[in-house]
Amino acid sequence: MRICLITPRPDHPLLAATTALLTPRHEVDSIDPGAGHEAPTYPVSGDTLADVYLLKARTPRALALARSFEERGAPVVNSAAATGLCQDRTAMAELAGSAGLPFAGTRTVATLRQLAAETDLPYPLVVKSRYSRRQDLVARADDAAGLRRLCVEWSDEPVVVQPFTANSGWDHKLWVIAGQVFAALRRSELADPGSRGPTLPLVLADLPGGWLDLVRRVGSVFALDVYGVDVIDAGGGAPLIVDINAFPGIRGQAGAPEALAALALRTATGEGAVVPG
Repeated sequence: MRICLITPRPDHPLLAATTALLTPRHEVDSIDPGAGHEAPTYPVSGDTLADVYLLKARTPRALALARSFEERGAPVVNSAAATGLCQDRTAMAELAGSAGLPFAGTRTVATLRQLAAETDLPYPLVVKSRYSRRQDLVARADDAAGLRRLCVEWSDEPVVVQPFTANSGWDHKLWVIAGQVFAALRRSELADPGSRGPTLPLVLADLPGGWLDLVRRVGSVFALDVYGVDVIDAGGGAPLIVDINAFPGIRGQAGAPEALAALALRTATGEGAVVPG
């Protein structure tokens, strides 16, 4: 089998470990979607398609490249459409809401400047860039002065705004590969960056009842095979989803490279994901 990684970083720990598992019997190569090409049309070795592509990039160029392979009949994990959906927080919230998932209430505003001009906002609130990307805006504003401070750098940024839900300050980072769940605890992005500290291990058995089923359902709703769900405990074990990511890093999780390698091979042979019962 030939497995191709769409990523600028094939040395990412998850991808490198997965490659090491596959290469004794299979060919693994990679394409950097941003490596100096003027258009998202790339040569493929021997002008043939790989048996499966793993899309570990979320830029417009990466999505265009993935779509080009899909149009030629190749399977891509995750699909370009599913990956792109997770980049638009407005679309994400709308789909989650329509599916009945417990997702944070979300309102879209054209620019942060326009939001800051509104009166009687329900502080505290959470403001995020509408379009998810590296080093985007994710912040808590406790009052109008806090919003104005954010405007110094982000005034023209399209944003979504969500009510702040009181919680422990810890995000439950739940990652899924073909239905297999991995978990950790990490200080919220809303915490002071200097106080976030390391990611802590989390035993699946310690999760509140129903959370595993909920996280797996997210994959079905969003048509994702490899994804992350950030969940906070909104009180009494009630889950509130605050973010969904396509193909996250899943660093340091025992069994994750094995699960990804198995998914790649099943997809390459047309078997698709096998969800644990």
